[in-house]
Amino acid sequence: MPAALRGGARTKAKPRAKAPSSPRKTRGASKAQAAYAPGKLGAARGLGLSPGHALIAAGGVLALTLVVALSTGDRAEKIGQGTQAALGRQFASLGFRLNAVHVQGASPAATADILAAAGVYKDQPVLGLDLDALRARVEAVGWVEEARVVRLLPDTLIIAISERKQLAVWQHNGASRVIDAEGKVIPEANPLRSANLPLVVGQGADQHAAAILPRIASRPRLMSRVEALVRVDDRRWDLRLKDGSLVQLPAVDEEAALIQLEQLDQRSRILELGFARIDLRDPTMVAVRPRDQVRSGGLVADGA
Repeated sequence: MPAALRGGARTKAKPRAKAPSSPRKTRGASKAQAAYAPGKLGAARGLGLSPGHALIAAGGVLALTLVVALSTGDRAEKIGQGTQAALGRQFASLGFRLNAVHVQGASPAATADILAAAGVYKDQPVLGLDLDALRARVEAVGWVEEARVVRLLPDTLIIAISERKQLAVWQHNGASRVIDAEGKVIPEANPLRSANLPLVVGQGADQHAAAILPRIASRPRLMSRVEALVRVDDRRWDLRLKDGSLVQLPAVDEEAALIQLEQLDQRSRILELGFARIDLRDPTMVAVRPRDQVRSGGLVADGA
């Protein structure tokens, strides 16, 4: 009997698993998670997002990752692009809309053309922007040598460029264009607004201007008198001066000829004597032609 009573006691004490206490533990765990969630979503609140919105956003990012990971080939790219656009629209409703575009490294004239090529607009979903395509459009602008595009959340776009420097106005076949140091035309640059740039004329002048212009610019007295540099037969240069005189340089060793001209000008002020031509093509002699013997002609010097 006593043994039976002890057995009965054990039978009554069976609920060792304490099932009724499990709900209390669950409620405690839930409270702990709830207390932890605000801390983890603090960054989201910094952007003005509620915890619920932040969780929705995180779920969207996860879904996008899974879709792209499970897709292959062109299908993956198309699905990824479509999902990115949808995600961008959803985030736009949470405040991720384009509000400011900053162009860095560009002159005022270039900035307007860069913004036009970028093709972005206010309140556009900032996460839906294709930055690679945007950079390609910007680099297609003549002013731009290289571009970098950065997205700053929640609402800003940075376009940083390296601008091609204007070297000269190139005149050929009746057209005037602005060129850079590599002889490339900058289509967007207006030559009528570039009166401060030197003028180079003729076939090949665009490709050879970068070599001759620093040599002329290093001689301020001569540079101040030059109206245009004329490329003759794509072999050599003539310097057309503002008083109508012509200085003929040789096809080789331009620097030696310019030194010779500089020395003559220091000794005898040859640039002020009103000669129609000063011929430096022969390194052993300097030939000059008085103004009354000059033949009428155009901008390009005759002979080579």
